[in-house]
Amino acid sequence: MQIRLKKTKDIYGEVKAHIEKYRMISEGDMVLAGVSGGADSVCMLSILQKLRKEVPFRLMVVHVHHGVREDAQKDADYVEELCRKWEIPFILKIVDMAGYAKENGLSPEEAGIVLRYRAFEEALPEEEVCKIAVAHNQNDRAETMLFHLFRGSGLRGLGSIRPVREKIIRPLLCLSREEIESYLVEKKIAFCTDSTNGEDFYTRNKIRHHILSYAEEHICSNTAAHIGDAAEILTETEDFIRKQAVLAYDRCMLFREENNMALDLVAFREEDPFLQKRILLRYMEQLTPYRKDITKEHIEALMQLTQKDGSREIFLPYGLRAYKEYDRLLLTRTDKKKTGSMKKEFREEEYLPVAVTVPGEITVPGLGKVLLQYVSREEFFYKKEQNIPKKTYTKWFDYDKITTVLVFRTRKTGDYLTIDSALRKKTVKEYMINEKIPRMQREHIYLLADGPHILWIPGYRISQYYKVNENTKRILQVQLKEESDG
Repeated sequence: MQIRLKKTKDIYGEVKAHIEKYRMISEGDMVLAGVSGGADSVCMLSILQKLRKEVPFRLMVVHVHHGVREDAQKDADYVEELCRKWEIPFILKIVDMAGYAKENGLSPEEAGIVLRYRAFEEALPEEEVCKIAVAHNQNDRAETMLFHLFRGSGLRGLGSIRPVREKIIRPLLCLSREEIESYLVEKKIAFCTDSTNGEDFYTRNKIRHHILSYAEEHICSNTAAHIGDAAEILTETEDFIRKQAVLAYDRCMLFREENNMALDLVAFREEDPFLQKRILLRYMEQLTPYRKDITKEHIEALMQLTQKDGSREIFLPYGLRAYKEYDRLLLTRTDKKKTGSMKKEFREEEYLPVAVTVPGEITVPGLGKVLLQYVSREEFFYKKEQNIPKKTYTKWFDYDKITTVLVFRTRKTGDYLTIDSALRKKTVKEYMINEKIPRMQREHIYLLADGPHILWIPGYRISQYYKVNENTKRILQVQLKEESDG
């Protein structure tokens, strides 16, 4: 890709204006810059060390050594030498990214992000007002927005990367990757090149090489900038909606205790349907450890609950129980989990979906307790060699083929599974008819679903598409810990 040269003074001026616009740095701040040695972070460091001559602030560099690439030590040495030249304090953090990823069931990319920000936090002096500067640019923002769009994200995800998030600042978010390289060329500043950036192993690299690059070449040369502008608008929209949702939530809240809370459904029904979902999201956030674990299925289940007559209840991950009594919606958190039942009589509330948390343990109506966890390839193939019984209540799936948030639910129109190695499909309805499953029973069987693609019909079969093979990298184990009665 040809570098589009832009005058150095313009680039520095744009970054300075961007920093001032979002009040990223104030006099007397301590700014910790995460510097990998790549073009983005080296450009950021160069501009920050120049800026501190105009705005007095302290500057320090942290380099995280992942130990994955062969040239990782070379990158660390370069950053250390650059800091010595510019008289900037340098801190080296060595982490075991591969080990952490394996231990926590994460991709290398996910593990790298967690460990990188953990290293930054550990390096921050406690007694000072500190900022963490990271070198995300305009292209990163566009790639992230597209990534979230393809995965079905809402407004929050489409807002993509924010210029400021708590103590994290992004001074280069106003520049494209080409402009950054232009700056370094003009300044004759060397930088390191990550050999993995040219590979298509990571999803973001695929977006960068094949989608965004195509759009910039054939549709609009300023695609990344335009997507960034859209992300900015969506961020502002999300912030406004969130403020309105907080006000609406306060209007509907009856009481809040440590593990108990209640909403006034009379007031709730007076709110706009869009805000109602946001109220329920905030409702769950109060008693849920991580917002990312709250799914669309959870919110839809709660919405259904608010619309039912009489008393109803549903059970959610993390030991959450939501139940409706008259004109109140109550949410309780307890360690006690609901036990499923195989009785022929099914209660209406038992048909609601149960979202999966991995790793974690959930209770599924009609199945009982279900344990979900990641297992290594070595453990799986060892068990396979031990001749696992065919009627086992433990199943294994290729986790990387899963595209959505997994959920246990009853069947829907359009559900299908893959029936053979040729990847031929059959609707769940057709399969159940062929298996001579009684009509009334079909509506009560809980399926493990990846969108409309069914991974597993417990007691019958799994989808051929998700079977583990020699190419599988990550394995999801789903185990029925105890069979239900009946």
